[in-house]
Order: sequence, then C-alpha cells, then structure tokens
Amino acid sequence: MSQLEKFDAIYQRACERKGGKEVLESLIDKPLSPQTLAQIDESRYLAEFTKKVFQSGFVWRVVENKWDDFERVFFEFNIQKILLMPDEMLEKKATDPSIIRNYNKVKTIRENAIMIDTVNREHCGFAQFVADWPTEDIIGLWAYLKKHGARLGGNTGPYGLRTIGKDTFLLSNDVVAYFTQWDIISGSAQSKRSLNAIQASFNELQQQSGRTLQEISMILSRSVGDNYF
Repeated sequence: MSQLEKFDAIYQRACERKGGKEVLESLIDKPLSPQTLAQIDESRYLAEFTKKVFQSGFVWRVVENKWDDFERVFFEFNIQKILLMPDEMLEKKATDPSIIRNYNKVKTIRENAIMIDTVNREHCGFAQFVADWPTEDIIGLWAYLKKHGARLGGNTGPYGLRTIGKDTFLLSNDVVAYFTQWDIISGSAQSKRSLNAIQASFNELQQQSGRTLQEISMILSRSVGDNYF
C-alpha cells in the first residue's frame, strides 16, 4: 500500500480546483453533534433509511416528490405502528399508487423497524446507539446496518447516516477513484480489506486536520475527478 498523501496537499488542490478557500469552505457541510443526533426521533432514522432504500437504483427526484405520501401511508414512520403491520397490510400498501409500488422495498420498512426496536430494547435507544458509535470505526456501523437491517448494505446505509447527520465519509466515485489512484486500495472498495484501508486513511487525515470525516470526505472528493467549475 502506498503512503497516504498529506491532508494539506489535498486541501490545497481542492481550493485551486474550486476557485479558492472561501468557495471550497462554502461547499463543505458539517455533521450534527452526538448530543443532537441522540435527540432525533427514531422515526426519522427509519424514514431516512427507507428513503435511501427506495432511491437506490431509482431516480432520486421521483422519491422526493412522493415523500409526503410515503410519510402519510406509513404513519410518519412511527416504529410501534409499523411493527403492528401484518403482511396483508404491507402488501396492500405496496399497491398504493401514491407511492412507489415495489413490494420488496416496502417490506424493508417493517424489517428496519424491527432492527431499530431491537436496538432500543438491547441498548439505550437507537438514536443514542448511532450517536455513540465511534467515528474511527464508522465502517463498523455500516457493517451493523448491513447485517441487521434490510437493504442497507453498499452505499445505502452510509448515505442514510450522512443525511440524518451522523459523521461519516462516503464512498462516492471520486473518493473511490482517489484511493485507487494512490494505491491505497485495489479491486472492490466494499471489500473488508479496502474498507479497513480507507477507514485507516480517513483516521490519519482526521488526526492531521482536526476535521470531521464528513468534511474530509467532501474536501477529498473535490480534489479529484471532473468537478471543476
């Protein structure tokens, strides 16, 4: 594995590509604090996971346009109400023309509600569970969602976490291309070996910069690829 590039070099290149420091910084968002994350209602976690499941392999804009109907049809993603839904009700709701009619994806709503409810009972609540998960092992949280949730593997779970406000990097095409170009990884970015190498690299960049994983990820993605003005 090659030596990792210094954060300062990555940052400088991103500034040059985006038109200066002020412009770059205006494009960088920060995650929520753990304290804020812990206060988010668990229904919002289920809602974000569901939205990302439906957006996966589909036109994101269409899902956004129908989202108010998703909220209505699925009881604002109230966990306890979702848990009480029998198969027959799920099947019926999957035929509702106001949402995207995909029964296999609709089933994940109850399955992911079960995951959240299980964490609620075994830990100190799902929101607190996510808030407390150490960012230096964020790929461990990805793995948990993949194993215990439904259709939350690949980029789906991480994108859901990012949207809700959990500090995480993302394996965007530019980020993957960067680590491949620098010989940090080879082959699939989703392999255990690649994920560990990428996590270790982000941890090192975080120690150098003092920034969050999200900030580093967004800066790095703007330092490579075809994202000039």
